[in-house]
Amino acid sequence: MSVTTTGPDPRPDGYSPFAHLTVQNTGLYRQVMRAFVVAKERFAVHLRPEDVHAALPAEARSCELDAVVKALDSLVGWGNLRADPDTARVTAVEDFYRKRFIYQLTRAGEAAEEALGVYDEALGRRGALQAVALHDIVTQLRALLVLAAEEQADPAKAHLALDALASRFAALADNARAFMGSLQRTIDLHDVEEEVFLAYKDRLIQYLERFIQDLITLGGRIARLILELEDAGSIGPLLRAAAAREAADASPEEAEHAEKEAYERWEGRWAGLAAWFISRDGRESQARLLRGRALGAIPQLLAVVRALNERRAGRSDRSADFRTLARWFAEAPDDDARHRLWRTAFGLYPARHLTVDAETLATRAARPVPASTPWAEAEPLRISPQLRRTGSYERRGKPRKVEDREERRRGLAEVAAKQAAETAAARARLVTDGITRLSGIGELDPASFGLFLQLLGDALATWRPGMRHTAATSNDGSMEIRLTALADGGTAEIRTPGGVFSGPDHLIEIIDLTDGAGDR
Repeated sequence: MSVTTTGPDPRPDGYSPFAHLTVQNTGLYRQVMRAFVVAKERFAVHLRPEDVHAALPAEARSCELDAVVKALDSLVGWGNLRADPDTARVTAVEDFYRKRFIYQLTRAGEAAEEALGVYDEALGRRGALQAVALHDIVTQLRALLVLAAEEQADPAKAHLALDALASRFAALADNARAFMGSLQRTIDLHDVEEEVFLAYKDRLIQYLERFIQDLITLGGRIARLILELEDAGSIGPLLRAAAAREAADASPEEAEHAEKEAYERWEGRWAGLAAWFISRDGRESQARLLRGRALGAIPQLLAVVRALNERRAGRSDRSADFRTLARWFAEAPDDDARHRLWRTAFGLYPARHLTVDAETLATRAARPVPASTPWAEAEPLRISPQLRRTGSYERRGKPRKVEDREERRRGLAEVAAKQAAETAAARARLVTDGITRLSGIGELDPASFGLFLQLLGDALATWRPGMRHTAATSNDGSMEIRLTALADGGTAEIRTPGGVFSGPDHLIEIIDLTDGAGDR
């Protein structure tokens, strides 16, 4: 007596494990494969056709068992499944010759399902703006500062801190990209129903405003921590320690270059993190671009709401205008009336007439020219002799000399140096000697007043009802403002050459973080 087996896993031909995606009954094939994936998660290796049929969703369980068996056999042929004789239920010699199989996933089938799972997840991902990730990044950067202060940093702690920092930053960046993409589709009303959009637009706007506040507050703090690690030269040894720890697990043939390659990877991750939060070399940081994009999305969302409300109120739009114009064309009594309507609506005329004025219309009325008139028989078109002779109105002559812009560059450099000096002077003017009242700042010049308004705006952007104290960092991480409300109230006045700025008095402290005087 001999028993026929199916042998080893069939070797897939190219990408045949994905063949079930392009044939009929794709939905049934996907549900059958999903049943095997779920069974494997529960440590069940083999499934019988009856088990697969019972594991299908309720809406797909109406199909016959024979259809499931056919689907299983097709998946075996494509290499997604392996079939083995089901000898556990053999009770007689004749049962060995009956078609009874148990099925299990092949490596190719499992890999295909993992790839499809990643595809489905990426396709349905909307992303989120993670304010919690910003807090985690601050925490990990502070942990790196503590490690950098040690005489000999622990490689394990440095690697774990950098790994956690890279993971949170990668999640923040990926989710931000996905969220802004889904937000743009929402603004454009792509794959979004109007009722759904109107139902959650208020929550979306509040969500954007809350994240913008956190980004203003924490983005500058993160930039300051990154600069502290870079200026002190502390980040290099930490990156090398993490790279050495990773290279310890490299295989013998890769050990020679493993540490160098690991260090280059960590250096690239750190450069990406720094570029995300710090503007350098004339290039704006990704955090600032994200902040601007999120701020710009709010008026766009409101504009969509206005457009939807106008559409619901029955106001005319371009589509309605074209429908009305089409009705007028259909109701026109003859072709002459349709031609007049066409000229009136679009202002388009035959190319033979470059200008149409009262004299041209009178001539056309006196001597009509049918549209079917050949060009050779029509009245000739008079053109400029210069255009006819040269084919162009462009004047000929010597090319212009290359302009020397050195003087302009020198002027721009002087303006940039002057602005930098004014900014430094304004920063020095605003720094307070400890905590003082807002009314005690006194008179400010235009440059100092502009910088003061930016700092005050960043602080007030984080202020929420019920708060008595707030702190914010400038976008470049160079200054920090701390604001505390006063119980006795009062009014503060700051005089400038352009007028008097007044408002509720507060306790205020402005710190220059570039001189190391700020609290760490």
